[in-house]
Amino acid sequence: MGRYVLHGNPPLEVNLRHSARARRLSLRVSRLDGAVTLTLPRGVPAAQGIAFAEERADWVRAQVAQIGPVERVGIGGALPFGGVRHEIGQWSGRGVRHHAGRIEIGAGVRAPAKAVQGFLKARARDALAAASDRYAAELGVRYSALSLRDTRSRWGSCSSDGRLMYSWRLVMAPPEVLDYVAAHEVCHLLEMHHGAAFWRRVESVMPDYVTHRAWLRREGDALLRIRFDD
Repeated sequence: MGRYVLHGNPPLEVNLRHSARARRLSLRVSRLDGAVTLTLPRGVPAAQGIAFAEERADWVRAQVAQIGPVERVGIGGALPFGGVRHEIGQWSGRGVRHHAGRIEIGAGVRAPAKAVQGFLKARARDALAAASDRYAAELGVRYSALSLRDTRSRWGSCSSDGRLMYSWRLVMAPPEVLDYVAAHEVCHLLEMHHGAAFWRRVESVMPDYVTHRAWLRREGDALLRIRFDD
C-alpha cells in the first residue's frame, strides 16, 4: 500500500493498492469522503498505475467534486431525524431526548455525539422492528432475528435462515423510506432474489415503493457522511 499525489487543481492523494484478485487497473472514488483508490493487479508496477491515474485525472476530480461535505454531530449543529432536520441543543436533564423539534443532550453527557448515536440506534431498532413485524404479519412469514449495523454498502439484508439486518442510519430518513427497506427485506423471506416475482411482492405491500427507493438512491449518501466522533 502506498500513496501518490495527483498534481493539479486541487491536488489529490491517491491510495495505491495491489490485489491478487484484480484483473485490470481500476480507480474508485469513495462516495462517503472522496478518498481515491487505485487498484493494481499483482505484478503491475506502480509507475504504470500512476500513468493510468494521470490519464484519468479530470474524471477523478469531477467525481470528487460531486461528493458532499462530511457533517459532524455536535451541540449547535443539526441532523436529520425521521426525514426532518433537527437542531442539536442541550437540556438540564440526563441522556438525550427528542423535544419540541430538537435533539437535546443532557448537560452532564461527556460524549455528546456518541450519546446522540445511541439515541438514534434505540429509535431505529424500535421503528425497524415494528415495520418488520407489520410486513411479516401481512405476508404470513416470520423472521428469526433482527440486528442493526452501520453498513456502507447496503441498507438492509436478509439471510437464508431468516435473519434481518438493517442500517440504523435509516432512522434519519423519512419514515416511509425506512418502511420501504423493511418491506424489501421481509419480502426476501419469500423471494431470495431480485427478479420480477420479488418486485411484485414488494409492490403488493407497498405500491409506491419506487418513490422511496429513489429517495434512498438520491439522498442516502448524505446520511452515510454524518459522523458521530467526539
